[in-house]
This record gives sequence, C-alpha cells and structure tokens, in this order.
Amino acid sequence: MSTETPLALEQHYTVQEIADRWRLCPNTVREWFRNEPGVLHTKLRTLRPRKRENTKLTIPESVVLRVHAKRFPG
Repeated sequence: MSTETPLALEQHYTVQEIADRWRLCPNTVREWFRNEPGVLHTKLRTLRPRKRENTKLTIPESVVLRVHAKRFPG
C-alpha cells in the first residue's frame, strides 16, 4: 500500500506564494514551474481579447519540494 498523498489531496500553492516564501520574482518561479509534471494550468478568461492568454499555475506541495531540491541543493 502506498503512503504517498494523491496530488488532489495535497496542499497547493500559487506562483505568488512560492515567490514570497523563496524571495524570488514571480516570473522566475513561473518559468521554473511552467513545464513541471503535476502542475495544474488553468486558462483565465477575460472580457477583452488579449494578445496572449493568461494562465494560472497551481502547484502541488510534492512538486514544490522536488523543484526546491533541484534548484537549491544541499
């Protein structure tokens, strides 16, 4: 039997929450997590058409820990 918590039940974080905690620019955090497996991408709808689509990233705790270990070893 696995002791891992399913992604849906994990704590999830926004880009801004991680940027504040790690003292980084939100754009840096967004770039680091953009292509990570397990990150949820939600397309935001707007009333006015924009040149680029806005996407909200929601990041599970296990992904945060994995990226932190990769970016800040030791």
